[in-house]
Amino acid sequence: MHLDRLVTILETIAMAGRPITTGEIQKATGLPRPTCYRLLQTLADQRLIDDPGRQSRYVIGQRLMRIALSGKSDGDVCRASGATLRAAASSFGETVFLSRFRGDAVEIIHVEVPQDATRDHIHPGLGRRPLHACSCARAIAAFSEPDFQDHILRGSLTQYTEHTKSTPGALRAEFAEITKRGYAECDQEIDLGIASVAAPVMVGTLGATFSIGAVGPVRRFDKASRQRVGQELITLSTRISGAIQLAEAA
Repeated sequence: MHLDRLVTILETIAMAGRPITTGEIQKATGLPRPTCYRLLQTLADQRLIDDPGRQSRYVIGQRLMRIALSGKSDGDVCRASGATLRAAASSFGETVFLSRFRGDAVEIIHVEVPQDATRDHIHPGLGRRPLHACSCARAIAAFSEPDFQDHILRGSLTQYTEHTKSTPGALRAEFAEITKRGYAECDQEIDLGIASVAAPVMVGTLGATFSIGAVGPVRRFDKASRQRVGQELITLSTRISGAIQLAEAA
């Protein structure tokens, strides 16, 4: 069947673990050469496979990888990253959270609070966040394709407080600054007295699919503290990415 042959080709490319030539694919699958070429073109047209070097050497495409990752439940992702998030909350003394880019929205999917019962903390809640004002969304947007950034700029840029960046020009400048320093900040842009910082979590070649952030009261989570935590989040994001990718393979 046509579908069986497509699946066979995808499995051959995936198991190779490296860019694989058309000739190698044809030999491994035993398909007639014209059929193999035609099916490879079909898969490439649908972006299920990619030819990154333009040399007829194929790898699994970003679209297929994104489909596979989309099928990974929030529970799986949270279990894979939970220990790292809990350790970070204890180390920072502030709430740490994980956000996910899904469709055209960014959602907080997991929160870990400090274990010190004598210390107050901020809980950001779960679910969708303002794309233009929240650090977790801007951390993803700054490292995403221009289409997603344009989607944010065309949306409702609500002015939550006098600190909210709510014009396209200010947000474009903010995206550029985030890419330079590697993390995003929200300094009282949603609620007065509350600040947050977040770093993108790159998953394979898919770009910033998640972000890891921390939130706290401005009285102690000041600029210097956010800068320190932001740099640590950049390091932690690599560990989170690895844990998510291992969960994918499990």
